[in-house]
Amino acid sequence: MGKTYTIKEFGQKYFSNYHYINFEEDEKVGKIDFLPMYPMSFREFLLGIEENRSYDYLENCKLDTNVPEIVHTRLWELLKIYFITGGLPEVVRLYNENKHDLYKALQLVRDKQNILILGYEADMAKHSGKQNSMHINRLWRNIPQQLAKEQNGSAPKFKFKDVIPGIKGYERLAGIIDWLGTAGLINKTYIINTARIPLNAYKEENFFKLYFFDIGILGAISKLSPKSILDYDYGTYKGYFAENFAAREFVCSGIDTLFCWREGTSEVEFLREIDGKIFPIEIKSGWVTRAKSLDVFSRKYSPGYRVIMGARGLNIDLKRNVHRYPLYLASRFPLSG
Repeated sequence: MGKTYTIKEFGQKYFSNYHYINFEEDEKVGKIDFLPMYPMSFREFLLGIEENRSYDYLENCKLDTNVPEIVHTRLWELLKIYFITGGLPEVVRLYNENKHDLYKALQLVRDKQNILILGYEADMAKHSGKQNSMHINRLWRNIPQQLAKEQNGSAPKFKFKDVIPGIKGYERLAGIIDWLGTAGLINKTYIINTARIPLNAYKEENFFKLYFFDIGILGAISKLSPKSILDYDYGTYKGYFAENFAAREFVCSGIDTLFCWREGTSEVEFLREIDGKIFPIEIKSGWVTRAKSLDVFSRKYSPGYRVIMGARGLNIDLKRNVHRYPLYLASRFPLSG
């Protein structure tokens, strides 16, 4: 008879940094079955910090749910906390045990994340050799460095030039990027300029964005203070943080390949294929929900409806075929009626 471990038990016995989806040990033959492991999603984070009512609200939310402003405000504040902690179980546990003193809790969180970053980099050296680990580490840290140069608040196409001195072009860096992806430390979103089924047919291997596997680690490695995130005052980084969060929530909900649409000066951060139809999703870091790129996309492809995810509450505009989701509902898309 198989033995199933709870998330807490598994994390304590086998891993300190990752969340598992499923684990079963056959006591007769010693067989172990694993499914993909990710940091906790925002909904799982709510359970981890004992915000059970908030979790239940998200779980039961439907298209016609009228979210009270007080609930929306609470969920938005918790989302900003998640932007700082991320979803690594050890970090979430540390926050939960000290949340009565917010300043102390967030400082402990950052200290722990900095230790974990050193651990990841040590693992790079351990498992890939000294020379390769230097290249892997440099590329990994180059992702937030590239973001700092952006002015429009949107995640850029990953640029290969000057990432590693003496190494140019995607072909020379492909192995390093694949190593980081296989290790679960980054996620790739392909940029395509044709939004037709199947989306996979229009991707190019060297045209993509890169996101971090955990938004808390992204904040720590970017040297963003918890206070700046709580105050929602960290410039153009807000746009990338919002995108990185949405990408991770989509992956945690079972989406294995992510796509972005770009044509000319227009860009829609994510495309989702559902039941043979393509839906554009634009990510907004704040309360402004003007979406010119969505209009361009809609005129060209006539999707069933458009989606804007941002800081505003849930709103379904049937007249204009626009579904506005708060960011914290990203993993629930598409909501049922």
